[in-house]
Amino acid sequence: MEITGKSQVLPIRSRLRKFSFMSTLRKLQDTDVFGKTVLYRSPYDIALEQKDGAYVLSDDSRMTATLPTLTYLLQKQCKIVILAHIGRPAGKVDEALRTTPLAKHLSELLMLWKQRNTPVATLQECVGDEVTTYISQMSAGQIVMLENTRFHAEDDVDDDTFARQLCLNGEIVVHDGFPQAHRHQASVTGILRHLPSCAGLYFQKEYEQLSHLLEHVEHPFTVIIGGAKISDKTESIKNLSNKVDMFLVGGGVANVFLKAKGKAIGSSYIEEVPVESGKNDWVEFARTLLDRKLSGEQIEQYGNDLFEKVSPVVVQIPQDVRIETSKKTVVEKQVVDSEALAVEGDRILDIGSLTESFYSNVISRSKTVFWNGPLGMIEDERFSQGSYSVAAAMARSQANTSIAGGDTIAAAKSAIDLIDITHVSLAGGAALELLAGNKLPAVELLST
Repeated sequence: MEITGKSQVLPIRSRLRKFSFMSTLRKLQDTDVFGKTVLYRSPYDIALEQKDGAYVLSDDSRMTATLPTLTYLLQKQCKIVILAHIGRPAGKVDEALRTTPLAKHLSELLMLWKQRNTPVATLQECVGDEVTTYISQMSAGQIVMLENTRFHAEDDVDDDTFARQLCLNGEIVVHDGFPQAHRHQASVTGILRHLPSCAGLYFQKEYEQLSHLLEHVEHPFTVIIGGAKISDKTESIKNLSNKVDMFLVGGGVANVFLKAKGKAIGSSYIEEVPVESGKNDWVEFARTLLDRKLSGEQIEQYGNDLFEKVSPVVVQIPQDVRIETSKKTVVEKQVVDSEALAVEGDRILDIGSLTESFYSNVISRSKTVFWNGPLGMIEDERFSQGSYSVAAAMARSQANTSIAGGDTIAAAKSAIDLIDITHVSLAGGAALELLAGNKLPAVELLST
């Protein structure tokens, strides 16, 4: 659907029906894997950081989530061959993105989980004779992690020849890569075209819990969008615009909308990459959404008093922001006060206190809330308050709440107990795509 500046709001019942598209997965529990060599597609796209001269995992939540699947496979006397990609090495070997630290940490987790030594070996490649020879000599219950599949440029373009080469490493695919399920990639979808396959326990849990959320959406439905980049969210925002009642934006995404509003944003991060070659850029995309009005029904659901000082639009941008000046001091500025929010050398790095209050108020009046992407630069405590306030508002809310994505979870964990959130998803992009009503390629290939 083409997005215009005019409001195109569907009736509530029509919007609810949009979510009735869930598939039935082929499940690991219903699949014969006993004694087989399993090509295990992991969700281990985990950021690595240097500590004491070695690379370590910044967060092991995705790895911990896969322990039930791996334990199940070990109990079934499988050989386990792990596929993973890390970062964006652009088809070249990057020493900072090798899978060795992942394997080391997984070995430690399995020791804690199973109370016995289960070493995870590593290889310096993911395809080739050396790999297939090593796997052929493995014994039942052994695990090997192959090298970063993105060291091969063919992976990102879903090259079928490369997918076939990967499939020489196993008899069946067990897929736990739900955070990557929205990607067309040789190691994500390509392998599913050439081997029998099923969804792992973690994949099933993520998909079923998100499906439950979508099948029980109540309005008003509020989506909070943050993070640095808008490029991987444009299609989801566009598709969601007729299902969601209101968007609250922050982070680098908000900078795009502020610029679309005609505000000078100084040296703030903004992703100025064309949406498609020869077509509009991100700022132009944001401009098409800015003036879309809420319907009378939506305004009534949130409460007329909410909009006494704020325009009743679908996309709410920050009313004020926290800025790091060129002198490294922090100031707050209201958006309405000045065209030049930030000058060269200044960076917008968080939403301001007025916006915190308004966003929290919106959340308190919502019945379904979904959040993907931090609202500020959470690595710096001076710019984490916006994300913390949203997390706290969600924890207090009586709504059906969901938080998706590693960075978002990290921000929330610093402020609240995640037990107060209805669903916590480790899959940011895939969850957003599913929420938008898009079919996930890996889900389609894993469905009966």
